[in-house]
Amino acid sequence: MAAPVAARERLFVLYAFNLEVARAPWVTQEPLIAEMRLQWWRDVVTEAEAGRPVRAHEVAGPLAVLIRTAGLPGAVLDALVAARRWDVYRDPFADGAALEAYLEETGAGLMWLAGRALGAGAEAEAGLRAAGWAAGLAGFLRAVPELEARGRVPLPDAAPEAVAALARAGLARLEGARAGLRGLAPPQRAATLAAWQAGPILRLAAAEPARVAAGTLHLSEFARRWGLLRAGWRGGL
Repeated sequence: MAAPVAARERLFVLYAFNLEVARAPWVTQEPLIAEMRLQWWRDVVTEAEAGRPVRAHEVAGPLAVLIRTAGLPGAVLDALVAARRWDVYRDPFADGAALEAYLEETGAGLMWLAGRALGAGAEAEAGLRAAGWAAGLAGFLRAVPELEARGRVPLPDAAPEAVAALARAGLARLEGARAGLRGLAPPQRAATLAAWQAGPILRLAAAEPARVAAGTLHLSEFARRWGLLRAGWRGGL
């Protein structure tokens, strides 16, 4: 809602799709059913790319139209869905690289898609992906206690020093993103608004990593309101 009115219609569709995909593994305790739900969305993407008839679904229909009109890359959309298979099962990430790949395909991919939907070109991909990766990490760290409560092992290394190092890696990507997005036009910069909390959250995790396990990795109400106001005024990162 902080994005310009003209950008909202496309962003609403894309983030509604992301929400449907993200929740698919959690609405059932049957892995096979969760896999089927994810495959359904992968089929939606494939059909849209192939120009097949649009499915009569409140999100899938508008998504198919957006894929065609904005030229969204099907491979990125498909990878975003496929990555959510990790959420279906209780197996931990094999290592830190596996977690980084998960964030690349989910958070980074989503922000790149948002930029493309708003008209960003290939030259902005690296910056948008870096911002999305950092935003994805911030959200993931906040979700650690809930993931653990649901029987998952979200962090390959949950030691405070490892968590702090991970947060610093996210901050480094965010700094690189700001440098890479300086030439982005205001309409496309709105795609980065989703990262408005990433910097403060990651700085807090780097300074006080114990907050991650404790479930207290959140900003004060004042900091949240001010951060969103500032991001809206800037039009993004």
